[in-house]
Amino acid sequence: MNPYALSVLMSSLAMGTITTLSSTHWFLAWMGLEINTLAVIPLMTKTHHPRGTESATKYFLTQAAASGLLLFSTTINAWTMGEWTITNLNPVPSTILTIALAMKLGIAPFHLWLPDVMQGLNLMTGLILSTWQKLAPMALLIMINHQLNSNLLMFMAILSTMIGGWGGLNQVQMRKIMAYSSIAHLGWMIMILTFSPTLTILNLIIYIILTSSMFMMMINLYSTNINKLATSWLKTPTLSSLMMIALMALGGLPPTSGFLPKWLILQEMTKQHMGFMSTIMAMSALLSLFFYLRLSYAISLTTAPNMSNSNLTWRAQLKPMVTMPIIIILSLMLMPITPILLTII
Repeated sequence: MNPYALSVLMSSLAMGTITTLSSTHWFLAWMGLEINTLAVIPLMTKTHHPRGTESATKYFLTQAAASGLLLFSTTINAWTMGEWTITNLNPVPSTILTIALAMKLGIAPFHLWLPDVMQGLNLMTGLILSTWQKLAPMALLIMINHQLNSNLLMFMAILSTMIGGWGGLNQVQMRKIMAYSSIAHLGWMIMILTFSPTLTILNLIIYIILTSSMFMMMINLYSTNINKLATSWLKTPTLSSLMMIALMALGGLPPTSGFLPKWLILQEMTKQHMGFMSTIMAMSALLSLFFYLRLSYAISLTTAPNMSNSNLTWRAQLKPMVTMPIIIILSLMLMPITPILLTII
């Protein structure tokens, strides 16, 4: 892609998200979401492949429907309340708005577009869709958390964690696995949204760190499915072992950083006397942990520890990424700061 066009698109992505984050008027927040959507669609179609065009079309139709629903709910709210302020909502527009933002984020049962869209993208655009595109809708949910329907959020949260776990079990494509991982993590975020928004923000930050490190390692190793992942040990054993630990962090296995938000969320749910739901969430996390373990097994235990006869492993040019070591360290070693976070939260 032309670097000038790429700079314009990336600037539009940043401007759309910042507009939504800094707005107090629903119409301005809607404009930011639209700018965000329109800026990412050319990035999806830059590969000139039918799968990329299909992904961009599905993404556009879903986001357009969600934006229309969001504008409809905010118009009803302005009609009944007489103002466009974000923090002042009626119950009915609040429910419609929750559904619209769930469609934008890919929360179950409005998740069906996310795995298909992710599969048709290259890894860098998939990284943007999995991390940056979650910021603006999640920020709106956090801003109006005290006016949301907690029963609806808990239903979608439990459904998301279960579907995110079950859906990733039989997948062999890494992008689809990361899509189901995103659905499961979003379930954990919205489960605790009405009780402790600070925990939701913490979970979102750690999810972005973990997902970014995973996508950067996949870009570096040219790994898009399990077969390519299994041969990565022959290219860079150190990076492959770090990827294995990062997968454990995504699954929430202690003592990695991924265990930190799950631990704090389960602790808060127990304080709210939600023992049954916390048990369901913990059992659903085991489903996700299973397919992360399967990927770790494919990386470390399916290839003999000797060099390949192919010359390709010697000539492959790895892409230098300056931020990748920092993000990998953050995704693996944030667990010791838990006492400090507990005092803040």
